[in-house]
Amino acid sequence: MSVVRVIGGLGAQVLAMLAMVGRLTLFAAETISHLLRPPFYTREFLTALVQIGWLSLPVVGMTTLFTGGALALQIYAGGARFSAEAVVPSIVAIGMVRELGPVLGGLMVAARVASSIAAEIATMKVTEQIDALVTLSTNPMKYLTLPRVLAATLAVPCLVAVGDVIGIMGGYLVGVSRLDFNAAAYLKNTVDFLEVFDVTSGLIKGAVFGFIVATVGCFYGMNSGRGAQGVGAATKSAVVAASVLIFAANYILTELFFSA
Repeated sequence: MSVVRVIGGLGAQVLAMLAMVGRLTLFAAETISHLLRPPFYTREFLTALVQIGWLSLPVVGMTTLFTGGALALQIYAGGARFSAEAVVPSIVAIGMVRELGPVLGGLMVAARVASSIAAEIATMKVTEQIDALVTLSTNPMKYLTLPRVLAATLAVPCLVAVGDVIGIMGGYLVGVSRLDFNAAAYLKNTVDFLEVFDVTSGLIKGAVFGFIVATVGCFYGMNSGRGAQGVGAATKSAVVAASVLIFAANYILTELFFSA
């Protein structure tokens, strides 16, 4: 009987997860449906754009800088086993713009923004501010969700682009100062091996990740429980769900872009 209970518990968790994915999908579809219907709250959009984009720039920049440097060291150490140290500039550049830049940018934004959005909206729900919006004939989805989702979808690709540059420069600094690469040759190899689609694929990933982060944050905020415990649970669930969905979406997009 204990085995049956364990299997039943796992099945219940899987069904609950699938139900949550379904509700999140419907929530995202409803958010998109409001995009072409007035009114549009420009002030909320601009505020969200600053909060999500500009204020996330330091953490994304520092993360990609150190990642680019560490990546250069690792590739050099691995390439030395096959006398292929010269591939460091090209592999650092391709790895940053295709994978590490978008994923790390998305995860940092998820940690900072999804938690913030979920906590803010959950607190508004607990204090009945969302009910007040409805009383004032203001659609909470248009006032709270749409501006944040749109701002994140536009801001995260910009963060990814800046993070790509900073990450490549981190690899450049390590390559020139620690690994004795020629500065001009390093930059030339970086530019020669990068293609336009490498960059654009990463920016597309960034837009998708931004949409995921803001949508998940708003969803868990809107569906939070009552009280401080509900706000905490919504914040935790938003960060975890956004991070997992970013990894899943990254695999799917990589398969679409680069599968043979």
